[in-house]
Amino acid sequence: MSFLTVLKIAAVVLALALLGLVAFAFLGDLSPRQVDVVEPVVIDAG
Repeated sequence: MSFLTVLKIAAVVLALALLGLVAFAFLGDLSPRQVDVVEPVVIDAG
């Protein structure tokens, strides 16, 4: 294979990877889970 062919294949793979990343960012559920944390705090005023 010539260098130009390898370069074209690499460009196509890179473009598909970027497209997949953009699709995952828009369609994937990236919101964090929210939970209430209740923990007693001991204040030592000395």
